[in-house]
Amino acid sequence: MELIPTALLGTIIILLLILIIRSFTNQKDYELRDHLNTNFNQFTDRMDSRLTEQNERNTNFEKETNHNLINFQEKLVRFQQEQFKELRDTLENRLNRMDEKVNISLEQGFEKTNKTFTNIAERLSKIDEAQKKIDSLSIEIVSLQDVLTDKKTRGTFGEVQLNQILYSIFGEKNDSIYQTQYNFGNSRADAVLFAPEPLGTIAIDSKFPLENYRKMIDQSSTELERSIASKQFVQDCKIHIDDIARKYIIPTITSDQALMFVPAEAVFATINAYHQEIIDYAQRKRVWLVSPTTLMSTLTTIQTILINLEREKYAAVIHEQLRSLGTEFQRYSERWDKLSNRLEGVNKDIKDLHITTSKITKRFDSIASTEASTLENSEQ
Repeated sequence: MELIPTALLGTIIILLLILIIRSFTNQKDYELRDHLNTNFNQFTDRMDSRLTEQNERNTNFEKETNHNLINFQEKLVRFQQEQFKELRDTLENRLNRMDEKVNISLEQGFEKTNKTFTNIAERLSKIDEAQKKIDSLSIEIVSLQDVLTDKKTRGTFGEVQLNQILYSIFGEKNDSIYQTQYNFGNSRADAVLFAPEPLGTIAIDSKFPLENYRKMIDQSSTELERSIASKQFVQDCKIHIDDIARKYIIPTITSDQALMFVPAEAVFATINAYHQEIIDYAQRKRVWLVSPTTLMSTLTTIQTILINLEREKYAAVIHEQLRSLGTEFQRYSERWDKLSNRLEGVNKDIKDLHITTSKITKRFDSIASTEASTLENSEQ
């Protein structure tokens, strides 16, 4: 910017000196003209020297400016590459962590589901085995009069069969679902079932009214004897029902209902086929009569309910994890939007820098061309 005024000043001075020299050509004072010529030559030499120095300084300045501009562009490119690499690494790490969490949650859920179905399959196989054993027992139930000679033996038989059914459905020593020989203060039930609400704790007691049943079905007896035995059989069943209702339906402790387990399918079938008054009486007392087959069906239904509840619990856990994952993904989306906005701002700044760089380059070119034009005019 200092070169242009200096060049103009030199040109003006040269023109003035030329005018002065021409004004003195008509004079005869050649010594003065020689002196002026000498001074003019010295002046032009000094101007040439200054112009040369100025050109060298301008050339060096241009080189240094271009060198600095190239360094600046290289540093800017390296900075951009480092920033993008850092952002890419950060995003990849976060996505990898999210993928790991999702995979862990899904693997745990699938593992628990597989275990549940495996347990169901194993227990169904146990149920089939138990059903085969019970079927074989039901065939021989008619001949029990030769084996079950007293009440104690019949009671033991009923308890063993009840325990076997519970083992086959729920597995052995599964105290969280059922217990055998469970004490309620002064009374002890053969078994209790800890069913989910609203059922609650349900007592199961085995009763085997066999004596009058045998008399009732004995075809060698008279009609009167069978009729008396039938009435006594009904009375025996009602006594058993009252006993269960009094001992094992306890407010705030047990459910409002209990189960009377009849170990013999034939006895149970006779009650349902010919003694509706026993069924009605049991319903009024909230005592449900079950045989081995119906008890297994009831327990299997309860087992299915327990499995569904357990599955729903795991489903709730998975749902909670998915909800948490959705929250994390929403947070990730918001942060990605912010990052995108920042990247757009960086791109805009880079474009602005390119525009500014282009303007500076054009300005340098314009200055260089102006200097060249000025030098040409000064040489003329």
